[in-house]
Amino acid sequence: MFNEKAKIAIYGAGAMGTVLGAFLCRSGVNVTLVCRNQEHVNALKKSGAIVRYMENGEEKYICAPVNACLPEEMGEGYDLVFLMTKQRQNAEIAKFLQGKLAENGVVCTTQNGLPEEKLSQILGKERTYGAALTWGANRTADGEATLTSQLSAMSLSLGGYQNDNSKSAEIAAVLEPVSTVCKNPNFVSVSENLAGARWSKLCINAAFSGLSVVTGLTFGEIAKKPKTRRLALAILRECFKTASACGVVLEPLQGHDMAKLLGGERGIKKVFSWFILPVAIKRHARLKSGMLKDIENGKRCEIDFIDGAVADLAKQHGVETPTIDKLVEIVHGIEDGLYEITPKNADFF
Repeated sequence: MFNEKAKIAIYGAGAMGTVLGAFLCRSGVNVTLVCRNQEHVNALKKSGAIVRYMENGEEKYICAPVNACLPEEMGEGYDLVFLMTKQRQNAEIAKFLQGKLAENGVVCTTQNGLPEEKLSQILGKERTYGAALTWGANRTADGEATLTSQLSAMSLSLGGYQNDNSKSAEIAAVLEPVSTVCKNPNFVSVSENLAGARWSKLCINAAFSGLSVVTGLTFGEIAKKPKTRRLALAILRECFKTASACGVVLEPLQGHDMAKLLGGERGIKKVFSWFILPVAIKRHARLKSGMLKDIENGKRCEIDFIDGAVADLAKQHGVETPTIDKLVEIVHGIEDGLYEITPKNADFF
């Protein structure tokens, strides 16, 4: 078991990493937040990690003293590293972290999409673990992040990638104290079906994060407006079909079977999915895609690792994904300056 002397780091302490780091430190877990942004690191060292959130219509915040450093200041011998960067530089980062791990150290990626396979090619399957997170956040200032999901909606499902899962319980034990801070006794769970947990989160990201980039809307607005609601349901159904073709059994998301809840294509099931979608996304209604933030900041986003990953696998298994294909095309067009970010983009589908 990891003990109080274990070396634990969050590599990529942006918005999501700042939230997890703050909550771990607040609950007494010794963890180092690693970030390439010098100003963010300086603020974390000086004032701690600040996480703002809404509760019963009132803005509240948590502030936790944290350890923070730049990547070059990490040292070696880490027992557990939570990887929370974007995926575009995964190969380079995996090689870097490989030299920072203790003999039995592991990496648990919390990235969106399906990052474990490529990471395991560098780290080894026995060192590769993954976790699907259900919350969203924005970094609103140096040393500060704002939750865009309800505090109680925070949860995390983790498991080993094609290994014996032997470290999963230990990783869960590190994360379990966060349940008290976020007021969710079921904050962390261990899954024997990591692929299913990954795909459940990927389906939501493909639909809502992708459409958030295209339209500039929040998840709640996407679920509310008829045109984008129709598109979100179409993308979800394409994801469900692709997952099934890949032999993946979706894990319940926050206790619900998404394919049964949102996958209906005919009759009463289709009508039910239409009306239930805004309810299903309610606790994450304020969330906007991190990919949208990237584009607004002049960066290329992770669309090829989210919707693009689904489309690639769909083609391999003979599944048609016209809505996803069009979404990827429009996002690349936005990146290349051919389209503006506007709800009117829904008319292109």
